[in-house]
Amino acid sequence: MADSSFDIVSKVERQEVDNALNQAAKEISQRYDFKGVGASISWSGDKILMEANSEDRVNAVLDVFQSKLIKRGISLKALEAGEPQLSGKEYKLFAEIKEGISQDNAKKVAKLIRDEGPKGVKAQVQGEELRVSSKSRDDLQAVIALLKGQDFDFALQFVNYR
Repeated sequence: MADSSFDIVSKVERQEVDNALNQAAKEISQRYDFKGVGASISWSGDKILMEANSEDRVNAVLDVFQSKLIKRGISLKALEAGEPQLSGKEYKLFAEIKEGISQDNAKKVAKLIRDEGPKGVKAQVQGEELRVSSKSRDDLQAVIALLKGQDFDFALQFVNYR
């Protein structure tokens, strides 16, 4: 019998992020507490730009955006927001969406699977993803449960389960 396997990835659906950003922009344009403060959120290349006339308002814009991401099922671990910076009379805050598992993080996950996972489970790094394989599907389920129980500083998704 052939090995069963699945891939561990860290990907974000770009369309869902775009929808969350559009919803946040709409809410910011309509909310009373954002009237007259120049609050806005938009794409700036691959980054997300949030602007307002005070540091608190920029953080409030970020909070609205984060709530929209959560409603769309996107982990906040994929969002990397910087600090608000004064630019002229406006405060700007840049955030970006992280995708892919770095080599160091992939090695940490593979080591965890080797140390605490069921015997006979193999984990190999393939670029920005990790392939986990085993003869037993039950062992793969146990690995998924083990990883879901851990608190990594990056988002994990399990795909291509075969």
